Amino acid sequence: MDPQDAPDLMEQGREDDAFKRKAAILIAVFAMLLAITGLGGSNSMKDALLGNVEASNAFNFFQAKNMRQTSYELAADQIESVWLNDPVLSEATRKALADKLVQYKKTITRYESEPSTGEGKKELIVKAREQEARRDHALRQDPYFDYSQALLQIAIVLISISIVADQRWLAGFGAVMGVIGGLLMVNGFLLLVTIPGLG
Repeated sequence: MDPQDAPDLMEQGREDDAFKRKAAILIAVFAMLLAITGLGGSNSMKDALLGNVEASNAFNFFQAKNMRQTSYELAADQIESVWLNDPVLSEATRKALADKLVQYKKTITRYESEPSTGEGKKELIVKAREQEARRDHALRQDPYFDYSQALLQIAIVLISISIVADQRWLAGFGAVMGVIGGLLMVNGFLLLVTIPGLG
């Protein structure tokens, strides 16, 4: 080795060390983003499942209320059209049927809307729609997290390979993929942009 080459080799060593440090920092940043993306994706799927279950429960409760309300409406119609007009019935029986009719109509009204408990049909349908919206929002988020995770993982692999193979262009390519993955992660949380095919 020629002594005059020593400064060039030292400079090359410093450049290699600087490249490796930058690549390691980039890997650490992308690994952190990958962890956040995994958390966001997991939470969006939980929200989607929970929203779906809650919407289904509200719709089922609505249907049960609707069936009960229809039963009361039929009974009330029967009291009004048949029994109250029956000349054979005594006045006491007519009074009892009229009282029962009032109770049935109150129950019918309560089944339609019951703001105090939130369990009337009007309130239940609103709850169901809210849960559907929650589910749909989470389902729109999920693909962005999925693609973000894939791109961040690929970026970490490419940058790691670039260190071992001393191929800086691989680190550049990995960095671009990581940045795109990071942008997809942000979009997964905020849904600022709708990308065709993803959301």
